[in-house]
Amino acid sequence: MTACATPVLVVGAGPSGITAALALARNNVPVRIIEKESEHRRGQRGAGIQPRTFEVFHFLRVPEIHERATPVLPIKQYQRGSLEPFKMFSMVDYTEPTPAIPYFNTKLMGQPTLEAIVREHLAELGCTVELGTRLVSFSHDERCVRAKVVKSRSNDGEEVEEDVEAAYMISADGAKGMTRKQLGLTFLGTTREDNFLVLGDVRLEVGLDRAHWHIFGQTSHDLITLRPTDELGKDGWRFVMSSRTIDLEGLIRDEEALVNRIKDFVGLGDDIKVKEVMWTSEFRQNMRMVNKLRVGRIFVAGGMDLACAQLSYFSVHSPAGGQGLNSSVQDAFNIAWKIALVYKGVSPASLLETYTIERLPVIAEMLGFTTEMHKVMFDGSSVGHTPQSSVDDDGKSKGAKSDLDLRLRRKNNMYMLGVNYRSSPIVVDEFAPAAEASAAHGAYGEIQVGILRAGDRAPDAPELVPVVTPIHAPHLISSSSQSAVSLPSGMAGDTRMFDIFASSHHTVIIFAPALVVPAVRSILVALQQIVPKGLVTRVVVLPGSTSEPNSRLETSPEEDQTIDAEVLIDHAGHAYRGYIVESQEVKVVVVRPDGVVGAIVRGVKGSERYFEGVFGKKGGMVAAVEDAV
Repeated sequence: MTACATPVLVVGAGPSGITAALALARNNVPVRIIEKESEHRRGQRGAGIQPRTFEVFHFLRVPEIHERATPVLPIKQYQRGSLEPFKMFSMVDYTEPTPAIPYFNTKLMGQPTLEAIVREHLAELGCTVELGTRLVSFSHDERCVRAKVVKSRSNDGEEVEEDVEAAYMISADGAKGMTRKQLGLTFLGTTREDNFLVLGDVRLEVGLDRAHWHIFGQTSHDLITLRPTDELGKDGWRFVMSSRTIDLEGLIRDEEALVNRIKDFVGLGDDIKVKEVMWTSEFRQNMRMVNKLRVGRIFVAGGMDLACAQLSYFSVHSPAGGQGLNSSVQDAFNIAWKIALVYKGVSPASLLETYTIERLPVIAEMLGFTTEMHKVMFDGSSVGHTPQSSVDDDGKSKGAKSDLDLRLRRKNNMYMLGVNYRSSPIVVDEFAPAAEASAAHGAYGEIQVGILRAGDRAPDAPELVPVVTPIHAPHLISSSSQSAVSLPSGMAGDTRMFDIFASSHHTVIIFAPALVVPAVRSILVALQQIVPKGLVTRVVVLPGSTSEPNSRLETSPEEDQTIDAEVLIDHAGHAYRGYIVESQEVKVVVVRPDGVVGAIVRGVKGSERYFEGVFGKKGGMVAAVEDAV
């Protein structure tokens, strides 16, 4: 274990920072998180929460994110000055959840609400955000990070300097933070000067229903969108404005001019009243990303900072795809579980190198994806040859059909369920075709139905029925005598894969036709030899329903030893279908703490190969198994 006063220092308390802190705290790694602002930030900011992000928070045991998020509203489009919509459409179609994908729809939650929920869970673990505390300088070597922070005292405003020594530092202070500059990370790319947005949160009196997202005007002229959100109050609205005819830059610094411009773009005169401007920001599209995410003991993770003159992420991109917050949360989750293992001394430092290797291709493809979406939204490219509406001086359509519904349509890869690390050096797949190139699918592809590879997200599988032994405690495989174990009556105690997965451990799933299969015991004994205790949950999944004969559950008369493993019956077949397993097949699937499939292997040797990549070579796993059995 690395000996430092502060194991991990997290700089920045946005979504990526608090996610990293929570994942570390769940792993019993002490963490300190600082935020330069004196109070928690306002503003809806990145409100689109994607299905993969809901899965991340499920593994972090934060169910309130999905429970309190609201569906994406259907859209009504109007000519400026009219309350009669000329078009209604949906940006995304509702998709019925499946056993493998329980979160299958984008939902909305303002960033302040999301952050507050996560902070509550952090506080339960004894960690609170230190507001008014900024990083002013740092140095690092092979032993630790030395940071100088300045804290503003709330009672008298006096600033107090403090030297902090940390084993690792996660910088989540955004593209304009000082970490990137001091580390000398490149930040190459382009800026679109012609696409400028003004956005913010307001309280309105307006004759619009709150069951729809309302859009006035055209992207080719002047446009304003109004989305109702009760997070701001019963009269709260999120607005976004763009214009091809008026310079909007600097508008947020003149509230009176901003209010008049909102009313002008809607065109309803005194029928719309702006009661309060709660928060505003500006955005100009930047297509930029850093060249690496780690320098020594310092890691950079995503962060959104719409209070600046650009959308900040360590890859700065368009908000059109609703990906920024989601990618930054996944950045944080990816590095946090790896730091936890290395800090505890159970994994080699080389594991940390996989952070950049795994996440940088995802970020690069995300930038291309969201930039293309931004072009479709504001330039009309890639939407076919549907003519744009021409408009008069008041922004009213003069005839041609609007194609805004085509511009706003979202593809399924925005759900991020197809994000994968198939090309990662630490994933192992003994079932993938030898000729299959991981790059062919891309790191940001859509989910492939009927295909599961190491590096993909692990599917959920509900209706797993636990087995109870008559002699030993539930969920233990006993080899002390040959006996059949009984099944619980009813389905009240069933579980699901997502409730077994957690940020604090790997999960080894052994699919086998029966417990008596020798490979089951060999794998479980091997895991005891190679994997540090408490870092892996072992699960044996048997096929068939609970009404079938219990011959699958008989154990062989071996030496008197009880092997800790949870035994489940795949009552509805969801696990075998989701993990592409035949009923008579033996297959081992290792799921990482971040809910990613780390390995799909046939037995002991494949398991050893994977865990050596994560925990380092522990010596002769196969030989140890042979000695044990």
